[in-house]
Amino acid sequence: MPRADPVGTVSAIGGVARTATLLSRGLSRHRLAQALDAAALQRVRRGWVALPQADPELVSAARHGVVLSCITRARRLGLFVLDEPEPHVAAPAHSGAVVGSRAHVHWAKPLVPRHPDALEDPIENALALVAACRPREPALAVWESALRRGLVNAEALARLKLTGVARGLLEEASPWSDSGLETFVPPRLRWLGLPIRRQIWIAGHRVDFLIGDRLVLQVDGGSHVGAQRERDIAHDAALTLMGYHVIRVGYGQVVDRWHEVQELIMAAVAQGLHRVR
Repeated sequence: MPRADPVGTVSAIGGVARTATLLSRGLSRHRLAQALDAAALQRVRRGWVALPQADPELVSAARHGVVLSCITRARRLGLFVLDEPEPHVAAPAHSGAVVGSRAHVHWAKPLVPRHPDALEDPIENALALVAACRPREPALAVWESALRRGLVNAEALARLKLTGVARGLLEEASPWSDSGLETFVPPRLRWLGLPIRRQIWIAGHRVDFLIGDRLVLQVDGGSHVGAQRERDIAHDAALTLMGYHVIRVGYGQVVDRWHEVQELIMAAVAQGLHRVR
């Protein structure tokens, strides 16, 4: 029977591993010591080792006895994160974990149990912490991003012991936003009292929002360049010829200069551009 390879075993686990797990997979203490002496592995702290090229965030989590969670976990999953001013980690209550002044530590009891090998929180735990930690709009964008990508199931989330804030986000979250930016729009325009439909098909393509019957709001992210931009221009022209009025805005306007977007929409509504004439 071939002997377990230390480097290959740690690599298969993710680059950072508990020694107890390695031993359970057939790696001998002697071979583990050899790999450490040869610098093929490095000791992170007692009971943990890592490859020299391992993910620095995972190494740091193992070193401090925490898991990456909240907005940091969301960012690593590729979800829409508006900002991440500092790393966010989670630790067991009363663990005494210290991760340095730059990290935000969450001590809340997890919704889903954390495996001893885990260095990243289950997404359900991360979403619960995002709900408690971030302002409502950025938190909702993360939740909708997770639903849109199919990383979580709304029905399964509803069966968890969510806080009131998290349950409110779940009730409001929609999987139909095409990007995180679109999450911000409906709540900000609700006061208009007009129908706002998102991601509906008109002229062979989806529009981000249809306000009333004829006012289209398109929200551009960073990908709207080159060929994508040309397709957008062609679609805008097709919409105009069909009697729709198109307002197209970008990332900076939605995130930093919302008043500009709101003024454009208010002016369009005042002129009746949202109605069929």
